[in-house]
Amino acid sequence: MGFKCGIVGLPNVGKSTLFNALTKNEVAAENYPFCTIDPNVGIVEVNDKRLNQLADIDNPKKIIPAVIEFVDIAGLVAGASEGEGLGNKFLANVRETDAIAHVVRCFEDKNITHVSGKIDPISDIQTINTELMLSDLAIVEKSLARLKKLSKTGNKEILSELKILEEIEEELNKGNFLEQIYNKNKELLKQYNFLTAKPFFLILNVADDEIKGNKYTEEVVKYCNNKNISYIIISANIEYELSLMSIDEKKEYFELYSLEKSGIDRVAKHGYDILNLSTFFTSGPTETRAWTIQKNMLAPEAAGKIHTDFQKGFIRAEVISFNDYIELQGSVNAKNEGKMRLEGKEYKVAEGDIVVFRYNV
Repeated sequence: MGFKCGIVGLPNVGKSTLFNALTKNEVAAENYPFCTIDPNVGIVEVNDKRLNQLADIDNPKKIIPAVIEFVDIAGLVAGASEGEGLGNKFLANVRETDAIAHVVRCFEDKNITHVSGKIDPISDIQTINTELMLSDLAIVEKSLARLKKLSKTGNKEILSELKILEEIEEELNKGNFLEQIYNKNKELLKQYNFLTAKPFFLILNVADDEIKGNKYTEEVVKYCNNKNISYIIISANIEYELSLMSIDEKKEYFELYSLEKSGIDRVAKHGYDILNLSTFFTSGPTETRAWTIQKNMLAPEAAGKIHTDFQKGFIRAEVISFNDYIELQGSVNAKNEGKMRLEGKEYKVAEGDIVVFRYNV
């Protein structure tokens, strides 16, 4: 399964332009047979220079980067949690994602009417946040009614769940997101799939000539710093134009504007970071590939990302750290120099590990 990041935003904020840029990113579909290529899903490769360093050593037939899926959630509006617009359907789509990217309008354009009649990014952020909170609150209230009835039996587990949900209700009523409470009670709360417990970041969409920011982004940056929210500033229009360019044209554009990477690359990297993901590699003459896992995942689970048989019949992992692999120019020298480690079921796969899994089914 790919990790999914939902893209939300009010109408006319540039969300569709950004999403079109995401989906125009040419990704070899045959490399990702398990990803759902729905019309509203864009698959973005995570740019990782380490893949090229490994490929220089192993000369593989193909190189396959890690990917992240972006799901376009149709424009939310105020009242979505009450079913305004197609509110409930949109919010149900957001629930199926692992993280949320919220596109915020920070540009003036007389030809594109803002849904509330004026450009006010902080108000826009609060409108979307309120809808997410109200949607979670509806779930909490329904569950509290059920648990209060069941708590009469005195069951300790039910009483404990009731107490946590009462705390959650209090937080939501104060206008707070649930990330902290959720992380403390992950196993219990997983079933509720709260929107405001998902990691999220803001994408501040600016005009083409304001890529370094403007008065609106200054306001949002201040807001984000106060609330410890992560954000990136991009121009969806520029990203869309870039998505239509050839590799050479892109290179020229990057040189002209002294850019290291595109906004889409930064969006993908940001999604990757807030989802707390990590990368391990497999590399050899057939292919050099990046695999995405949650940080600190145990070796058998990581093996299962390649194939379920690898997890079922896991025997051991042969591991070389990235720096050793590069310094010693591949697995043969690393093994000869004693830099290949044999790890068992309790090993937590580290960032950048190059791994061969041994299994028997």
